[in-house]
Amino acid sequence: MLAGLVSLLFPSSARALDALRTGVSPIIAAYDASREVDVELVLAVDISQSMDTDEQEVQRAGYVSAITSPDVLEAVRFGPIGRIAVTYLEWGGVDEHFIVANWTVIQDEASAASFAAQIAESPLRQVQRTSIASALTKAVEMMQTNSYNSMRQVIDISGDGPNNQGGSVTKARDKLLTTGVTINGLPLMMKSSSNAWQAMLNLDQYYEDCVIGGPGSFTIPVRSKEGFADAIKMKLVMEIAGLQMQRPLVQQAADRKPVQCSIFD
Repeated sequence: MLAGLVSLLFPSSARALDALRTGVSPIIAAYDASREVDVELVLAVDISQSMDTDEQEVQRAGYVSAITSPDVLEAVRFGPIGRIAVTYLEWGGVDEHFIVANWTVIQDEASAASFAAQIAESPLRQVQRTSIASALTKAVEMMQTNSYNSMRQVIDISGDGPNNQGGSVTKARDKLLTTGVTINGLPLMMKSSSNAWQAMLNLDQYYEDCVIGGPGSFTIPVRSKEGFADAIKMKLVMEIAGLQMQRPLVQQAADRKPVQCSIFD
């Protein structure tokens, strides 16, 4: 009777009782310390049609340079565990997601170089639409289904335009933030001087109001091709080390109008 009750309420305990009766040790999954990392990081990269080939090449080169840089590797080494889990995801419209480099543990120069090589060697793609909502949903799904454990989960999303497919980006973001993830933004504003709608939109403000969220979230705008590598390096160091943007002690109650997030949804 007792054994039957235990088997219903506590299946793992029931297996232990069976082992005691039969003398056969149960198979118990061993703790794998190699699956513990300081942060799980999704690099979610925009490949919509507004990103021309030259910009995509600059973007790829910037990530490769940053991931293998001494500054980023030092940030990894000085973490409590000394390693991170990272994946590189390209995205466009709804359900248009391409995993260029799957989950990899980076802990030294060799592992960083191997991950960067996957990014550098993958062919470039272009897709039609821009669904930030779908990209964020996919990124959280990838975190929830991987085999790593960490105290922090961060999505690093870059893009040169607003969400224009897949429903409300703010509703998607707010729902996903309940999982405890942090969403940081890398708005690409390299065309803001020549692209009327992008200049009007103030893409950096759009990302601040409509895309990012979670503990310590921040954006770093990229305003020139020359500044891309430095921007992504700074962003990765901050995300890996768990740093936050310094904010002034005194802030104006309303220094600008909030962005209308749903204007392109």
